[in-house]
Amino acid sequence: MTKHTDDNCIFCKLANGQIPTNSIYEDDDFKVILDASPASKGHAIILPKTHAANLFELPDEYCEKIFSIAKKCGNAIIKTFNYDGLNVLQNNGEAAGQTVFHLHVHLIPRNNDDNIHIKWVQKDSAQIDETPEIVAAKIKENI
Repeated sequence: MTKHTDDNCIFCKLANGQIPTNSIYEDDDFKVILDASPASKGHAIILPKTHAANLFELPDEYCEKIFSIAKKCGNAIIKTFNYDGLNVLQNNGEAAGQTVFHLHVHLIPRNNDDNIHIKWVQKDSAQIDETPEIVAAKIKENI
């Protein structure tokens, strides 16, 4: 796969071995490291070795591989520490909570009683200013 890096990006440096990490998986295109500020034991992040600020900039061939790696590493984390579940989390843009602008996917292991809160306030479709049918039709026009 085509790879380019950004010399000013800390995640490019972590993914490509310029800064030491606690790595749990690596291949030619990705590195999975333990998060430096973990939400739980085993919390890891998947880093592509090519620079892309977010999902929309990441080449499709990398996108296609991420969930396979998330499954492999997530399963290993769950088995290692006997967790009850795992959040797979990826943010795009500041409004979505992204703080480092190199695409990365969090693998956050969970137990039923861990008191970690990752949630949003759900809205009833009546609170949205258009019907679900209109919203769906508008989105389909841009696919």
